[in-house]
Amino acid sequence: MTMEIIFFLATALLLVFSGLAIFDGFYLHLVKYRLYEHEESKFEHLMHLARAVLFPCILYFFYLRTDTTAFWIGTAFVALDILALGVDAYTETDSRVFMGGLPRWEYILHLFVNGFHFAGVAVFFVAKLRILPESLQIITNFDGVYWHTIFTFIVQQMLPGAVLMALLHIAVANRVTVRYWNALLSKFSSSVS
Repeated sequence: MTMEIIFFLATALLLVFSGLAIFDGFYLHLVKYRLYEHEESKFEHLMHLARAVLFPCILYFFYLRTDTTAFWIGTAFVALDILALGVDAYTETDSRVFMGGLPRWEYILHLFVNGFHFAGVAVFFVAKLRILPESLQIITNFDGVYWHTIFTFIVQQMLPGAVLMALLHIAVANRVTVRYWNALLSKFSSSVS
């Protein structure tokens, strides 16, 4: 029963994080503010790009695969993600000068997005690790855990979208392909108006 609760929480945290991250990382950063277009926020965009590339790696190695090697590779990606988050947070004040600074509500949104993300990571660590007196055991088999099956299904469904978001972050960081994204945004905004 404990594993059911753990994977229910991991699923809920991942879903809430993903919804908030789409609003923040896609809509606010790439559509509304177009951070990649402003000279002072280009480095912030590179940190977002790094995190966008790391996220599908985390989904695949940390959450989806069950073997020990993949778990340690996924843990390394999580550590890199934490590092990129720290650098991003440190540079955010300077990178948002063009818009009068980071709005308070977006700062709060960032706290929630990253809070849910890393709470989900922590809960998953609880599921995967057993600290024994003589060793650290990594759990690789969750057969019979109903919520693990749902969790795995959701991660599998998220993976293509996460790869697409990573590719989009790469595209808008390139001065050739960014023109296509901006043209698409312009076309969409003119059809909505």
